[in-house]
Amino acid sequence: MTIAIYPGSFDPIHFGHIDIATRAAKIFDTLIWAVYDRPLKNLMFSVEERLEFMRQAAHDFPNIKVMPYHGLTVEFARSQNATVMVRGLRVTYDFEMEYQTALANRQLAADIDTVCLMTSLQHAFVSSTNLKEIAFLGGAIDDIVPPYVEAAVKKRLAQLGDGGSDKVSLVSLRE
Repeated sequence: MTIAIYPGSFDPIHFGHIDIATRAAKIFDTLIWAVYDRPLKNLMFSVEERLEFMRQAAHDFPNIKVMPYHGLTVEFARSQNATVMVRGLRVTYDFEMEYQTALANRQLAADIDTVCLMTSLQHAFVSSTNLKEIAFLGGAIDDIVPPYVEAAVKKRLAQLGDGGSDKVSLVSLRE
């Protein structure tokens, strides 16, 4: 039985993440969709909120387990008896970053392989940063995220109000 993990911050999930998770669930016996609890990023949603988004997205896939984790990803993988780490690729930049990460992980844990899945073409431009910036600037995100995520993003932005720019730091794609 092959156990794989699909780790990330997923703040929030979008159709690209769901695409990778559901396709990986068809390849591996068990997929642990794991949300990292302490990324070096400014987060819009709590760990529990992100987990709930993921649970909703995975509800039709009984072999997907949604879990939080902290610490080294390879150590979490080992604790779950996972032998594969799943990563998604959209563009060339992703390949370069994932390649470096895979090499570092391989150095730390030679017993865990990294498998990269190319995202479906319609999701190739989507990132959590991108969708938050679009939403923050008033653009439509309904074709990027499920309705429950869209509603949560709109609610969070409404809670932040006009002064929200200093509370949710977004990294612009132009920077």
